Amino acid sequence: MDPVSLKIWVATSLLLALKMWANSTVQVWARWRHRTVVNPEDASWLSLILKQEVHTDARDTPLAARASACWRNDLENIPLFLLLALGYVLQGGSPSWAGVYCSVFVLARIVHTVCYLRRLQPWRTIAFEVGVLAMLAVVIHSLALLLMR
Repeated sequence: MDPVSLKIWVATSLLLALKMWANSTVQVWARWRHRTVVNPEDASWLSLILKQEVHTDARDTPLAARASACWRNDLENIPLFLLLALGYVLQGGSPSWAGVYCSVFVLARIVHTVCYLRRLQPWRTIAFEVGVLAMLAVVIHSLALLLMR
Protein backbone atom coordinates (compact mmCIF):
# COMPACT_ATOMS: atom_id res chain seq x y z
CA MET A 1 0.00 0.00 0.00
CA ASP A 2 1.29 3.42 -0.95
CA PRO A 3 1.09 6.03 1.85
CA VAL A 4 0.26 8.76 -0.69
CA SER A 5 -2.77 6.78 -1.90
CA LEU A 6 -3.90 6.35 1.69
CA LYS A 7 -3.57 10.10 2.30
CA ILE A 8 -5.65 10.73 -0.83
CA TRP A 9 -8.32 8.35 0.47
CA VAL A 10 -8.35 10.03 3.90
CA ALA A 11 -8.59 13.48 2.31
CA THR A 12 -11.45 12.23 0.13
CA SER A 13 -13.27 10.87 3.19
CA LEU A 14 -12.85 14.17 5.02
CA LEU A 15 -14.02 16.27 2.07
CA LEU A 16 -17.08 14.10 1.54
CA ALA A 17 -17.89 14.25 5.26
CA LEU A 18 -17.66 18.07 5.12
CA LYS A 19 -19.89 18.11 2.03
CA MET A 20 -22.49 16.00 3.80
CA TRP A 21 -22.26 18.18 6.90
CA ALA A 22 -22.86 21.28 4.76
CA ASN A 23 -25.92 19.62 3.22
CA SER A 24 -27.21 18.78 6.69
CA THR A 25 -26.70 22.40 7.71
CA VAL A 26 -28.86 23.51 4.77
CA GLN A 27 -31.58 21.16 5.97
CA VAL A 28 -31.46 22.53 9.53
CA TRP A 29 -31.36 26.13 8.29
CA ALA A 30 -34.37 25.58 6.00
CA ARG A 31 -36.39 24.18 8.90
CA TRP A 32 -35.21 26.85 11.30
CA ARG A 33 -36.13 29.64 8.91
CA HIS A 34 -39.75 28.45 8.97
CA ARG A 35 -39.66 27.44 12.65
CA THR A 36 -40.80 23.94 11.73
CA VAL A 37 -39.59 20.50 12.72
CA VAL A 38 -40.73 17.05 11.71
CA ASN A 39 -41.17 15.51 15.19
CA PRO A 40 -43.71 16.80 17.74
CA GLU A 41 -41.35 16.20 20.68
CA ASP A 42 -38.77 18.43 19.00
CA ALA A 43 -41.35 21.18 18.56
CA SER A 44 -42.30 21.02 22.25
CA TRP A 45 -38.71 21.02 23.44
CA LEU A 46 -37.55 23.81 21.11
CA SER A 47 -40.59 25.98 21.89
CA LEU A 48 -39.79 25.69 25.59
CA ILE A 49 -36.07 26.44 25.18
CA LEU A 50 -36.42 29.22 22.60
CA LYS A 51 -39.54 30.74 24.14
CA GLN A 52 -40.94 30.90 20.59
CA GLU A 53 -43.49 28.74 18.95
CA VAL A 54 -42.01 25.98 16.81
CA HIS A 55 -44.43 24.07 14.59
CA THR A 56 -44.58 20.44 13.56
CA ASP A 57 -44.98 19.74 9.88
CA ALA A 58 -44.42 16.17 8.68
CA ARG A 59 -44.17 17.44 5.08
CA ASP A 60 -40.97 19.42 5.72
CA THR A 61 -40.11 22.65 3.94
CA PRO A 62 -39.27 22.34 0.23
CA LEU A 63 -35.56 23.06 0.68
CA ALA A 64 -35.28 20.80 3.74
CA ALA A 65 -37.02 18.02 1.80
CA ARG A 66 -34.55 18.43 -1.09
CA ALA A 67 -31.60 18.41 1.32
CA SER A 68 -32.99 15.27 2.92
CA ALA A 69 -33.37 13.56 -0.47
CA CYS A 70 -29.83 14.61 -1.35
CA TRP A 71 -28.62 13.14 1.96
CA ARG A 72 -30.28 9.80 1.13
CA ASN A 73 -28.62 9.85 -2.30
CA ASP A 74 -25.26 10.48 -0.63
CA LEU A 75 -25.85 7.51 1.66
CA GLU A 76 -26.43 5.30 -1.38
CA ASN A 77 -23.21 6.40 -3.10
CA ILE A 78 -20.54 7.79 -0.80
CA PRO A 79 -20.02 4.79 1.52
CA LEU A 80 -19.84 2.47 -1.49
CA PHE A 81 -17.26 4.65 -3.23
CA LEU A 82 -15.15 4.98 -0.08
CA LEU A 83 -15.18 1.21 0.42
CA LEU A 84 -14.24 0.54 -3.20
CA ALA A 85 -11.55 3.23 -3.18
CA LEU A 86 -10.10 1.84 0.05
CA GLY A 87 -9.90 -1.59 -1.61
CA TYR A 88 -8.04 0.00 -4.52
CA VAL A 89 -5.62 1.74 -2.14
CA LEU A 90 -5.04 -1.41 -0.05
CA GLN A 91 -4.15 -3.34 -3.20
CA GLY A 92 -1.39 -0.86 -3.92
CA GLY A 93 -3.19 1.07 -6.62
CA SER A 94 -1.38 3.97 -8.25
CA PRO A 95 -1.49 7.21 -6.24
CA SER A 96 -1.95 9.14 -9.49
CA TRP A 97 -5.04 7.17 -10.41
CA ALA A 98 -6.31 7.25 -6.82
CA GLY A 99 -6.04 11.04 -7.04
CA VAL A 100 -7.96 11.13 -10.31
CA TYR A 101 -10.74 8.78 -9.16
CA CYS A 102 -11.16 10.46 -5.78
CA SER A 103 -11.00 14.02 -7.14
CA VAL A 104 -13.54 13.29 -9.84
CA PHE A 105 -15.89 11.60 -7.37
CA VAL A 106 -15.64 14.39 -4.78
CA LEU A 107 -16.19 17.09 -7.40
CA ALA A 108 -19.11 15.17 -8.89
CA ARG A 109 -20.78 14.79 -5.47
CA ILE A 110 -20.33 18.48 -4.66
CA VAL A 111 -21.80 19.51 -8.01
CA HIS A 112 -24.60 16.96 -7.54
CA THR A 113 -25.50 18.48 -4.16
CA VAL A 114 -25.51 22.04 -5.46
CA CYS A 115 -27.60 21.03 -8.46
CA TYR A 116 -29.99 19.02 -6.27
CA LEU A 117 -30.56 21.91 -3.88
CA ARG A 118 -30.95 24.43 -6.71
CA ARG A 119 -33.14 22.16 -8.91
CA LEU A 120 -30.71 22.20 -11.84
CA GLN A 121 -31.41 19.54 -14.42
CA PRO A 122 -29.83 17.99 -16.45
CA TRP A 123 -26.71 19.01 -14.49
CA ARG A 124 -27.73 17.06 -11.40
CA THR A 125 -28.04 13.85 -13.41
CA ILE A 126 -24.79 14.53 -15.28
CA ALA A 127 -22.93 15.06 -11.98
CA PHE A 128 -24.48 11.87 -10.59
CA GLU A 129 -23.40 9.87 -13.64
CA VAL A 130 -19.85 11.26 -13.53
CA GLY A 131 -19.63 10.03 -9.92
CA VAL A 132 -20.94 6.62 -10.96
CA LEU A 133 -18.36 6.47 -13.76
CA ALA A 134 -15.58 7.28 -11.26
CA MET A 135 -16.87 4.46 -9.07
CA LEU A 136 -16.99 2.08 -12.04
CA ALA A 137 -13.42 3.04 -12.98
CA VAL A 138 -12.25 2.16 -9.46
CA VAL A 139 -14.00 -1.21 -9.72
CA ILE A 140 -12.47 -2.01 -13.11
CA HIS A 141 -8.98 -0.90 -12.05
CA SER A 142 -9.27 -2.85 -8.79
CA LEU A 143 -10.34 -5.99 -10.64
CA ALA A 144 -7.42 -5.58 -13.05
CA LEU A 145 -5.00 -5.28 -10.12
CA LEU A 146 -6.54 -8.32 -8.46
CA LEU A 147 -6.34 -10.45 -11.61
CA MET A 148 -2.79 -9.38 -12.45
CA ARG A 149 -1.41 -10.71 -9.16
